Amino acid sequence: MRNISLIIGIFAVSLIASNMSAAGGAACGNYLSEDGLTKGECDKAYVDATDKSSLQRGAQIYMNYCLGCHSLKYARYKKVSEDLEIPLDMFEDNLIFGDQKMGDLIQVGMDPKEAKEWFGNTPPDLTLEAGLRGPDWVYTYLKSFYIDESRPLGVNNKVYENVGMPHVLVDLQGTPQSVCRQVPFVADNGGIRQDPLTGERLTQEQCGFLEVEAGTGELNPEEFDEAMLDLTNFLAYMTDPMKTERESIGTYTLLYLFIFTMLSYLLYREFKKDLH
Repeated sequence: MRNISLIIGIFAVSLIASNMSAAGGAACGNYLSEDGLTKGECDKAYVDATDKSSLQRGAQIYMNYCLGCHSLKYARYKKVSEDLEIPLDMFEDNLIFGDQKMGDLIQVGMDPKEAKEWFGNTPPDLTLEAGLRGPDWVYTYLKSFYIDESRPLGVNNKVYENVGMPHVLVDLQGTPQSVCRQVPFVADNGGIRQDPLTGERLTQEQCGFLEVEAGTGELNPEEFDEAMLDLTNFLAYMTDPMKTERESIGTYTLLYLFIFTMLSYLLYREFKKDLH
């Protein structure tokens, strides 16, 4: 019976840990939902460590747009290439720049002192960023830059206000603006207020929505969101590159414990018969 209690306890701990992991992540600052009803709630990033195509596209975006400033110093090019099933020669020819080799850690060539002078702070390493803030935060942050001429670099971010980072993906996204819209007037009880005479819904102006000027980016909004999901998926992989293997081992371990518990219980019943 103790073995049965043990296996139930293991399952319970696994479920609690899974729920805690799913519930983790930072809040999303001043980010507004499309309907304007929620503020600070991140968009959901459906990351999938088994989606190699998504991870490959995310790696391509990262190496081309992010690696100039942000290192992945706890990972090596060769390990990433093998995990993402990208041929080593193809990875080396297309995703490694400068004189770095496949066996090197993924570092940046930027001098930290110069970076601090240019941006106010040294750009952080992003190997563990998705684990620190959560994939939902990273995904929403990447989509939330907007033009702000009052900032030194001309841009700001709804998720991370007064960020000291340029919008390096502006060519892909286009020119994002923070705009005002008419939204439904929500009463204190959560209902939508209506005109007592006409029954029409009442609206009010709300500012802070993000809107991209049509035709200014290489990708349309849906394609850009998909690209940012791929990039987020890649960063989530970087945080936990052993996730798929670990979950597979965990499944077999729990299965083994379950079978062992059942056999132990049956053996216990046989011993008990002999005692009587």
